[in-house]
Amino acid sequence: MSYSWRHGNRPPPSPQRFAFELRFGPYQPAIDDDFEKRPGPYESVFGNDKRFFFGLELDWQAFRIPKIGTIGVGFGWSYTHMSEQAKVHPDENATPNTVPQFSAESTSLSIMPMYGVAVLRVDELARETPIPLVGYMKAGLGYGIYWTGNDLGTQARGHTWGTHLAFGGMLMLDGLDEHASIEIDNEWGINHTYAFFEYMFSNLNGLGTPDHSVMRIGTHTWVVGLAFEL
Repeated sequence: MSYSWRHGNRPPPSPQRFAFELRFGPYQPAIDDDFEKRPGPYESVFGNDKRFFFGLELDWQAFRIPKIGTIGVGFGWSYTHMSEQAKVHPDENATPNTVPQFSAESTSLSIMPMYGVAVLRVDELARETPIPLVGYMKAGLGYGIYWTGNDLGTQARGHTWGTHLAFGGMLMLDGLDEHASIEIDNEWGINHTYAFFEYMFSNLNGLGTPDHSVMRIGTHTWVVGLAFEL
């Protein structure tokens, strides 16, 4: 079937006001960035392997800019957790070949980053041509909470403010089965479905706090996921 449904042959779509995203990607917090000595406190405990996070985002597409796309506001939430066996009396003079000694007790760190952003989605190309691509940009404020613990319970907790910036591209999936996309819109009010790739700058650094009183729990990372416009 051709893409002619985009130009008038498709039944009138349901109203579109929101976008919802399921998000997933690697996460390595920037805790060690302010420490010249290596390994820093984070790497000393958890190593340098990247962990993963999952998240959700809900956007309100407040206005449509003719011939461009939508602009609105969004709120995102995500979560990551890491855990390692605690080292026994770490040796500051240890060499890279030194085999660390571990206790039976584990140490953990949980991070819950959140953000509020302005969102610009440039979707006119996907809506009016057979090219199913959408570009977008997000910018705003970020906020994260964290807590550390061991097998005996929570040891410390805190929070950090910062900025949030992201750029990404989306592939509209409606064309894979156009009849199904129409039925989904009729039954569930889902106008469009996308797969997306994003690069995210979560600068949870205390908004410029100059000392080590703030734990820098943000990260710069790529994100993949599914998005639904409602």
